[in-house]
Amino acid sequence: MIQLYHHNIDRATPFPRLPSPYFLAFHVSLRRLLLRASRSAWLARQLSQRAFFRRATRRFMPGEDIGAALAAAADLAREGLGSVLTQLGEQVTSREEAAGVRDHYLRVLEEIRQRQLPAEISVKLTHLGLDLNPRACLQDLLALAARAAAVGSFLWIDMEESRYVDPTLELFQAVRAAHTSVGVCLQAYLRRTPADLEALLPLAPAIRLVKGAYNEPPDVALPKKRDVDAGLCGARRAAARARRPKRGARRARHPRSRPARPAARPGAGRRAAPGAYEVHMLYGIRAAEQRVLHSEGVPVRVLVSYGTRWFPWYMRRLASDRRMCGLW
Repeated sequence: MIQLYHHNIDRATPFPRLPSPYFLAFHVSLRRLLLRASRSAWLARQLSQRAFFRRATRRFMPGEDIGAALAAAADLAREGLGSVLTQLGEQVTSREEAAGVRDHYLRVLEEIRQRQLPAEISVKLTHLGLDLNPRACLQDLLALAARAAAVGSFLWIDMEESRYVDPTLELFQAVRAAHTSVGVCLQAYLRRTPADLEALLPLAPAIRLVKGAYNEPPDVALPKKRDVDAGLCGARRAAARARRPKRGARRARHPRSRPARPAARPGAGRRAAPGAYEVHMLYGIRAAEQRVLHSEGVPVRVLVSYGTRWFPWYMRRLASDRRMCGLW
């Protein structure tokens, strides 16, 4: 299954025409500035303590603790929407910290079981210590995938900067060989993604396709939005060739923002089989359209982020999604 996580594709309301090249230059410069800021520990310390900045994030995450995320997942479930829970954080500096992240997600999966929530989890590999010990990271992933399968949930492996693509795909394939309850994220703006997708298709994988939100050079990532959109559409065509994995009828994933029109559904006009895809959207973004899609019979999940280390995530979101700051 291919999870399509679109960024402003087939929008009912087209992207407004920019008034001048000066505004476009401002847009590009601001995006680069925000992406650089996302890596600043000093800015994170300064701005994370500012009340106005903390208030600004509350629209897009229900709270910093897992209790708030689980409560949000329960609210979504009552409306017929699933969820994907992710604790914000990356690039830990010790194996003890990585083990703590693993144990946290094991507890989250137990909470999902006890509360009978239609929820899944998504993890970053550097949050599990990929930089420190890839073998230990693999063992942690295997433990999470086994537990996710046991409780009827699902494990998503998120994608980070381009330098992590090869090790991420290697670990995904190792876990996928042992468990079907695991999927991986691919980023449409990376030039290598079409080849990566083709290489993964024989596994009948669950793929989360996202735009990509890191600061990459133009020889690595497509710099123009229209080219990224074309890559997303290409992945939709690849989805038609993907075989359905066992137990995967509910495992196809994820557009963040899309219009409510039926024609905009991934697979529209292609006779996509029931369960061949899901629409995933961000918490706090286009909530009304999430409900409309659900009412039309489209499976919808909402990505619910939580945790205290939200500054890099929030900066990248500001850079990639104009609706989060209203600047473009």
